[in-house]
Amino acid sequence: MTSLAVGILFLATSLVLNYYAGTYAAREASNAVTDIILDNLPVMDVDFIFVEGAIVLWIFSFLVAIREPRSIPFALKSIALFIFVRSIFISMTHLGPFPDQIFIAPNKVFNFGADLFFSGHTGFPFLFALIFWENKWLRTIFVASSIFFGVSVLLGHLHYSIDVFSAFFITFGIFHLAKSFFKKDYALFKS
Repeated sequence: MTSLAVGILFLATSLVLNYYAGTYAAREASNAVTDIILDNLPVMDVDFIFVEGAIVLWIFSFLVAIREPRSIPFALKSIALFIFVRSIFISMTHLGPFPDQIFIAPNKVFNFGADLFFSGHTGFPFLFALIFWENKWLRTIFVASSIFFGVSVLLGHLHYSIDVFSAFFITFGIFHLAKSFFKKDYALFKS
């Protein structure tokens, strides 16, 4: 129970840090840059996928964790670490949005407008794929979701290609850091 409480506290703290990092990145956004993929890809309206699709993924992820209660402390702390690391990256790398991106109203919780590097829409489902890697069905769903969201944010010109492609590598590193930092939670989950 203590581990669960620590996970919730860590998650809440990372969300607060994410708010300040996102606000800073939006305020300090620099100019847009060219992108070999976006420069050659027509923009498409992916608003529904970006917003409602992400909500469906979060609900599904929550239900998966509830179904396997031993996963909850590790999953919470991994998500918190993911948000924490992403907050640091968006504070350091605050490029301006691509000029012809579709409009998604900033909501000041998960979308600030210039919180681009790295893509949370791509990284979050990949993190869950890594957490539940031994379950082929869940791994397939989460990897497919990660690719699907990666393609959708590129089609909407909501992320630069580097934001999407780097998300896989950074998330892989975050997962291994979480396994190292939260050994007892990971061992409980795998027992």
